[in-house]
Amino acid sequence: MMPAISSPPPLNLTSCDQEPIRIPGSIQPHGFLLALRQDAPDVIVQASDNLAALTGVALEQALGQGLPVVLGVAAAQLQAELAANVIGAQPSYMGTLRTPNGRHFDVLAHTHDQLLLLEFEAVARVAPPDFRHLYPKVGNFLLKINDLQDIVEMSDLAAQQLRDVTGFGRVMVYQFDRDGHGLVLAESRAPGYSSYLGQRFPASDIPRQARELYRLNRIRLIQDAHYAPARLVPPINPATGAPNDLTYAALRSVSPIHLQYMRNMGTLASMSVSLMVKGQLWGLISCHNETPLPVAFEQRAVCEQLGQILGLCIETRTDAAELQFRLEVRRTMVSLLAGLSQQADFADSLRGVFPQLLRFARASGAAIVADNRVLRHGDTPDEGEIHELVQWLAESGQQDVFHTDQLKSLHAPAARYTRNASGLLAISISRIHPHYLLWFRPEVVHTIDWAGQPQAKDGPGQLTPRLSFDTWRETIHGTSAPWHDGEIELATEFRSALLGIVLERAEQMAELAEELGRANKELEAFSYSVSHDLRAPLRHIVGFSDLLLETAGTEDQEKRRRFLKNIKDSARLAGKLVDDLLSFSQMGRAALHPTRVDMAELVRGCIQKLGLDIRDRRIEWDIGKLPIVRADPTFVQLALYNLLANAVKFTGGREVATIAVSATEDENETVFHIADNGAGFNMDYVHKLFGVFQRLHRMEDFPGTGIGLANVRRIVERHGGRVWAQSTLGEGATFSFSLPKNIAIE
Repeated sequence: MMPAISSPPPLNLTSCDQEPIRIPGSIQPHGFLLALRQDAPDVIVQASDNLAALTGVALEQALGQGLPVVLGVAAAQLQAELAANVIGAQPSYMGTLRTPNGRHFDVLAHTHDQLLLLEFEAVARVAPPDFRHLYPKVGNFLLKINDLQDIVEMSDLAAQQLRDVTGFGRVMVYQFDRDGHGLVLAESRAPGYSSYLGQRFPASDIPRQARELYRLNRIRLIQDAHYAPARLVPPINPATGAPNDLTYAALRSVSPIHLQYMRNMGTLASMSVSLMVKGQLWGLISCHNETPLPVAFEQRAVCEQLGQILGLCIETRTDAAELQFRLEVRRTMVSLLAGLSQQADFADSLRGVFPQLLRFARASGAAIVADNRVLRHGDTPDEGEIHELVQWLAESGQQDVFHTDQLKSLHAPAARYTRNASGLLAISISRIHPHYLLWFRPEVVHTIDWAGQPQAKDGPGQLTPRLSFDTWRETIHGTSAPWHDGEIELATEFRSALLGIVLERAEQMAELAEELGRANKELEAFSYSVSHDLRAPLRHIVGFSDLLLETAGTEDQEKRRRFLKNIKDSARLAGKLVDDLLSFSQMGRAALHPTRVDMAELVRGCIQKLGLDIRDRRIEWDIGKLPIVRADPTFVQLALYNLLANAVKFTGGREVATIAVSATEDENETVFHIADNGAGFNMDYVHKLFGVFQRLHRMEDFPGTGIGLANVRRIVERHGGRVWAQSTLGEGATFSFSLPKNIAIE
């Protein structure tokens, strides 16, 4: 028994985006449709209600029966093709067959929503399509398009080729812009057809869900805009219990609004071929004809191939142009970063490259906002307006890189300065403070020629198709040239580079501050030494000079000699202190001259120089095997001499002094150790050991200026090494220093 036929639900056309174009419940009547369950493909479960008109077989006879009821002996041919092929979502050609009433049909098959959908398109020929006369057109198109680089020229060639293949009166190629409007790039038309070249079709002509269909099903044909749709019976998919999804069906019926749109345009037949670039709907090839026009499967197949070729060519040319553009912007960015000076004030450093900043973003003006300062270059809003703009950026939580070519639409006060700042590109150059680098683009007043006024609605909420396609010109104000995707991405990269430079400068400043802090401590110690250590011998000189004057005329020569000796010793101490201060000062200024240094020879030379200090003392020297290193021999000898002299001095209380010099090394550095059995020191104060004028023993016990170890530290650090010490109070000390094997000389 035939299922009851119910009418499909009425269409709600209050919103074009809600129109159920995937489930129209009907097909175009130049063919018929049979549906079989995928899991039981021997029984017809659904058919279009024009079945009897095209085959002579009534719906009641077909539903619930097998294919032979409708196709007769041709059913075996079709079933063999179905068995031999893998049927997917996209329609596949299954052959041309003859029905029992003598008519011929091209058969397309695809699976969707648990159904095997068979579409039968009526054709005049009695044999399968012959592609031999069409393939040369594809080959010729390939040869010609390979010689073209311009997208408009390629589109023009494609329009001519499709018109030649199909016979449509007008073929247009248009590209969608970011707002969904279609700009006609190329056109091929027969005499008497109006031209739309250079005009735009509003986005409302192709709503969102229609675009998605163009992405999924790459070709769509309407043979006659006056057609009466053939309904599916039953109207509900028997496998799913929901209306049939005819997304991939070649015969799918289209929106009644679109049919009226075509009739208003004077077009009774149309075909659209999707142009896909990188998986996105880039544009369409749109074909129009003033009278009904059938387009056979083989012609559509060739058109689809031509569309695929054009899409691939557009992608390669676009990629090449994009790469060239990005390379040019990157070169500017590299030059820009290289041109940044090493000034402490980062904003002033950026100000020095303002011309390159404008070239980087193709902007007419730029500004740097840091703290309360605004540095401007080129054509920009005034300082107060920039402060206000930055405050808005900070308070509105805009991302690290912000861009717009219609600033006044987002920030109303910008309407005052649309002339020079309709477009804005802003990057935050601080993670803490509202510091920004801003680029401005001026207003570009331009006109758009629309193919009819872009008006989607007529009346209170009910959609109606456009009635007019007469050229309508609109003048656009308050916008700038758009920002290129490459500019946005490289601006993000540029921001990261700037933040890296800022962080590096901050680290350098922190390191400098630490060095200055240490220098200040040394300066404080120097001041103390000048006021204490140097003043003491000078007082002695003055005091004993006074005593010497008081004894003038007396005969006590012994006392006079003692006074003179004290004066001489004090003067020698003062001179030694001054010499050590000068030596320490030179350590930070003199250039190093590294060469091969025999450390064993240096140690022998230092011991020889210490002979006057050693005199008749008993010192056992233990000199290990010492390597040859790369260093400045003069400075390293001074460091060794200071360490050995200290070892001699602080073992003065030992009957037998033991001083050992040894070395260890690894792949990165060589370490030298000078160990003694002297007085040692308290490790609680080891942090003071290498500071200027720092003493861990009384001056009376171990005289000295307190500069020697500071000199050692400075010499070793100038070589890129490190210095340290270990000790047990009263048992001796070991002083160590390292020299890297690959010395980075300042």
